[in-house]
Amino acid sequence: MRIALIGCGHIGTVHSFALKQLADVGEIDARVVTTYDPDASRAEKLAAPHGAIAADSIEDALDGADVAWICSWTSAHLPAVEAAVARGMAVFCEKPLAPTLAECERVGRLMRAVPNQVGLVLRHAPVFANVADIVADGRYGLPMAVMLRDDQYFPNQAMYGSTWRCDVAKAGGGALIEHSIHDVDVLRWILGDPDRVTARTASHFSHPGIEDAVTAGFAYPDGTVATLVSVWHQVMTRPSTRRLEVLFEEAFCWTEDDYLGPLHVETSSGSEVLLGEAPAYAARFDLPEILAKSLSAYAEPARLFLSALATEGTDARGHPDVDVALAAHRLVDAAYRSAAAGGETIVFQPIPGAVD
Repeated sequence: MRIALIGCGHIGTVHSFALKQLADVGEIDARVVTTYDPDASRAEKLAAPHGAIAADSIEDALDGADVAWICSWTSAHLPAVEAAVARGMAVFCEKPLAPTLAECERVGRLMRAVPNQVGLVLRHAPVFANVADIVADGRYGLPMAVMLRDDQYFPNQAMYGSTWRCDVAKAGGGALIEHSIHDVDVLRWILGDPDRVTARTASHFSHPGIEDAVTAGFAYPDGTVATLVSVWHQVMTRPSTRRLEVLFEEAFCWTEDDYLGPLHVETSSGSEVLLGEAPAYAARFDLPEILAKSLSAYAEPARLFLSALATEGTDARGHPDVDVALAAHRLVDAAYRSAAAGGETIVFQPIPGAVD
């Protein structure tokens, strides 16, 4: 399969590297053949390791490929998806889908017509899978309270070097939609849909429309409550960190790693540690072990999607797909509406049949 990589900034670079490593160790029969970015030098830089062509337009990039791998800034997702779907191409699209919920829904309608997957990579993190399993089987009773803190330095600098995350027209918002769409999706995976949403946002830096501090509360029909705190700060030694705590009726679980763990579980009878494993093929990556494990967080979702395309063709659906992403976007939208109303409680009604 031939892949067109659309968007060659930070996250496009991560995906480019993951796709090449997977191809080099024989885990996928696919390769990047074209790249496109409004900054031609970035497209050329990512094209070189693949022996690919840096195209002059999205259309030219897509015309030479079978799969669109969309990693551009948020407001550029919709036109790229439109162009790919018009060609009947499978689509991988990074999160967030679009700056507004209305545009996200439009992206969803388009992507449902083709094999698709969205870059909510925490869905493939063993540490959160362990938490979801513990909640689902009820071994420690009901979850009573969940606390998730997500923080990173403002991503317009250093390793992220974003040229667009301070521009609300391109990003749609700040910490909540751009970064914590991941967190909202994880909470939904673990706990399901809430029936009440409250939120407050603040902007401490000079970027209009870009919130950098968020607290969001979610209340669930079974009595569980969850709190999300998301912050973009200027502590440059903290590039991206997450801490999840879950207080069950009969246990306390916590982790400070958002991929393999460890997940710490404390009960009245003692404590245990659950540690996930990176895919075995990561050991064959041409990378130091610590970097190979980190890259696996992106490589494994990509491998699974491309493998499904190879075996199922037009019937393939990746995980998470666009409907999973839309469900998270609806919760983010409810949080923004609550914040705009001064923290007013929003009664949340999920779309019937919304998937996990």
